[in-house]
Amino acid sequence: MTRETPPAGHKLNETEWLNLRALADVIVPPSAQYNVPGAGDEAIAKTIISDAGHGDKLPRLISGLEALESMAQAEHGGSFAAMDEDGRERVALAFRAAHPAIAALAEQLVTQCYYRDDRVVLSLGRVLRPPMPDGYAVDEGDWSLLDQVRRRAPLHRAVD
Repeated sequence: MTRETPPAGHKLNETEWLNLRALADVIVPPSAQYNVPGAGDEAIAKTIISDAGHGDKLPRLISGLEALESMAQAEHGGSFAAMDEDGRERVALAFRAAHPAIAALAEQLVTQCYYRDDRVVLSLGRVLRPPMPDGYAVDEGDWSLLDQVRRRAPLHRAVD
């Protein structure tokens, strides 16, 4: 992870930006085997911030990053981003136990943004294209599984 400053136009300070990237790398570390970046990659982190900007997610994420930094300071006397990999892992697990809702938000944001990254999609053997108009091949399934649904009474009122 490099020490870039946070992108312009968002509400994270530099410590929060570095901690977000470090935490994202704990959640999804880089892999040389699959030639993919970790979720702390700058482009992915910018997407995380962008997605967090919808609704009340960004203030919750920032408060979580502040709590994570406080835990790192209390346990190791230094910033979360400056810790070694094992130390980050320990603090991240303690953070998850102490703040499960914020940790779940961070995990959700990190994973959804990570798996939308073109480099990751390509490493999974997927084609980079929208699903329409070509669609994707889907194996034929067992249509009898829908029989219960077909026998069920309608959930809507009939329109005259």
